Amino acid sequence: MSIAVGGPALFIGSDTPCVALVRPSIDPAQPEVREAAERAGVTPEEFAGPSDLWQLIADRTDGEGREIALNDLSDAEAAAFADGLLAATADPGSEFSLVLTVSAHDVLRLDGRPAGEGFAFVAAVVPPPSEGTPALEVEIGPQSVADLRAELEQFRRNLG
Repeated sequence: MSIAVGGPALFIGSDTPCVALVRPSIDPAQPEVREAAERAGVTPEEFAGPSDLWQLIADRTDGEGREIALNDLSDAEAAAFADGLLAATADPGSEFSLVLTVSAHDVLRLDGRPAGEGFAFVAAVVPPPSEGTPALEVEIGPQSVADLRAELEQFRRNLG
């Protein structure tokens, strides 16, 4: 069963490969959620759970991927990362490096370089050392500046 999720989501890359910073939320009013909650013996609200837990998701074309729970990431920190990316992409001719740090751990390093009408990226997704999983590098092909900035603006609006 597939349950639709909503909430703020920032996608870097338009398909695979991509990196996404998302705060999923499950709508307890959805029929699928109500059905799953009934089978689990809990209320739909309990089943949906909190909608304030961030995730960092990376996907490569070779099937390799990572999903990291960012329990300590606040909306303000996610917004600051988006603001940093907006500022970095203001000059389409310059390279940049941006880091997302959560609980004193750099979970994402995003290196951008000019490519055509936009930017290409190399994203390094670094799970916490306690997971024992190596970092994953994702090369993301060119994304237009206009599309990227529209994605960032939408993300900021969804944060409220």
